[in-house]
Amino acid sequence: MSQLQHWERTGSRQVADCRVFTVRADDRISPRTGNHHTFYVIEGRDWVNIIPITPDGQYVFVRQFRHGTAEISLEIPGGIIDPEDPDPLTAARREMREETGYDTAALEDLTYLGPIAPNPAIQNNRCHMFVAHGVTKVGELMLDGAEDIEVVLIDPADVPRLVREGVISHALAVVAFYLYEHQPTAA
Repeated sequence: MSQLQHWERTGSRQVADCRVFTVRADDRISPRTGNHHTFYVIEGRDWVNIIPITPDGQYVFVRQFRHGTAEISLEIPGGIIDPEDPDPLTAARREMREETGYDTAALEDLTYLGPIAPNPAIQNNRCHMFVAHGVTKVGELMLDGAEDIEVVLIDPADVPRLVREGVISHALAVVAFYLYEHQPTAA
């Protein structure tokens, strides 16, 4: 049994509002030393990521410029769960449709892989992972003014190599494939 204890929060205040997230400063007391420390937490809505798979087994990826790294990134579709999304599954399907033009025939074609904490050291949100089987092209991309996306089909056998070579370097995409590859099998 762990001997670790929660750190008591003695104060909290918002220090920045950055449109898609806020930053909060939490004052906490170390249960081990009794010392006071301030920690900064990025607060944001939960996210979704989805692995779309075509009927012939190809993965549908998106390529886009990412401002944090100032690089073009190869990743799976995903995004923020909007306030009007009733649940993460609806958000995942919406993001897939908007970013790729692909969709499933039925909700039963989507499987929940689970939630992960993107960076629990500084973020309070979760990313919900899904896989969608049998996706087909149903329309054009529906991008907002801040998106510029290219759709790319990838053979599943190429994904491990692309991760090793750093071509696929988005941590949340890598975790989604890990969860997909290690799904519990039905009894």
